[in-house]
Amino acid sequence: MDGDAVTTGTGTPPVRSEERLRQLEAVTEAALSQLGLEDLLAELLDRTRDLLHADTAAILLVDPTGTELVATAASGLEQEVRLSFRLPVGVGFAGRVAARAEPMVIEHVDEYNVRNPVLLAKGVESLLGVPMINRGRVIGVLHVGSLTPRTFSPEDVELLQLVADRASLATQARLSRLDRAATVALQHSLLPARPVAVPGLDIAARYVPGSEVGVGGDWYDLFALPSGHVGIVIGDVAGHGLNAAVIMGRIRSALRAYALETTDPADVLTRLDRKVQRFELGAMATVLYAVLDPQRTSLTISSAGHLPPIIAAPSQSSQLIKIDTDLPLGAYDDVVRHKTLTRLDPEGCVFLYTDGLVERRGRFLSDGIEMLLSALTCTTADNMCLTAMSTMLVDAPANDDVAILAVRNLAD
Repeated sequence: MDGDAVTTGTGTPPVRSEERLRQLEAVTEAALSQLGLEDLLAELLDRTRDLLHADTAAILLVDPTGTELVATAASGLEQEVRLSFRLPVGVGFAGRVAARAEPMVIEHVDEYNVRNPVLLAKGVESLLGVPMINRGRVIGVLHVGSLTPRTFSPEDVELLQLVADRASLATQARLSRLDRAATVALQHSLLPARPVAVPGLDIAARYVPGSEVGVGGDWYDLFALPSGHVGIVIGDVAGHGLNAAVIMGRIRSALRAYALETTDPADVLTRLDRKVQRFELGAMATVLYAVLDPQRTSLTISSAGHLPPIIAAPSQSSQLIKIDTDLPLGAYDDVVRHKTLTRLDPEGCVFLYTDGLVERRGRFLSDGIEMLLSALTCTTADNMCLTAMSTMLVDAPANDDVAILAVRNLAD
């Protein structure tokens, strides 16, 4: 018998509900809202130990994969954090609390019901753990322990769960802010306001986070190659937040590396797809890669599921470049990728964009593209970006993030 069942008994002295509420508010008072995540959790655990007359307290948060718990904060069990203790969800005491998403009590701790060597070495005799839940999802486990045998009462369980619920809200809010700050910093480092200058080209770009989903995996890129060719890229990694931005950064870097090996854009995307399939499991991205020849007279384009670019000349209306669109990166193994060759006039313009610019609720994607085509003319790269943004985002901000890249040929 492993003592998993919640039992009744005489744990902490019984207190009236009003007193429990006062104690709870002392643990999660407004003053804590000013603390950073690390200080918040440390203070919260110290107060929780006092509240429940416990000898130890710890918080383990679910890692980004959702498969493991990571020791994040501890009071009386600091070694657990120093050792970066990790536990698979479903394994051990905290792992079972997370998997079941319900409180658990162990009255007699031993090596059969606890996997954490720090708890065993500390001599913890009894444990109470509760799940930390945010928006219906378990984000971690809060547990307290006693160095002497103890029976945790239903009131103890209820009180610790209330603390965990409030801690979950505060923790998730801070993690979200940290995630967004890191994502924005990463985006800024990878997406300069103006791409590197290339002789003979007028270049401008814009990136705007989505109003609803925030920063995501959209990106643009332009670079000169040793052969004299110029690589032009627009892409969109599925998903949002830090994970999408990190994957975007790795895909962007890999594409640049493959571009040094060949000027064939279909070959570059084939290699990039293999990389995504092997090392970015579960990721998917649309990418359009165009290669401008050294004479600046033609573009060779390959598309992995991305929207077709727009081409224009001073005396001509804007039009979509007719390309063979292949499957996105990460969709299926061994996709045969195609390329399209198109002419670029000496003063011609090319405009690349992600779907956040043209896609809206209540409007067909094709209608958005038509709006963009009608508005764009071949002018300076900055003016093209300004026209696109003011036309497509004039009524409301974009729901999804937006990346655009305008290139004007200045060749004689």
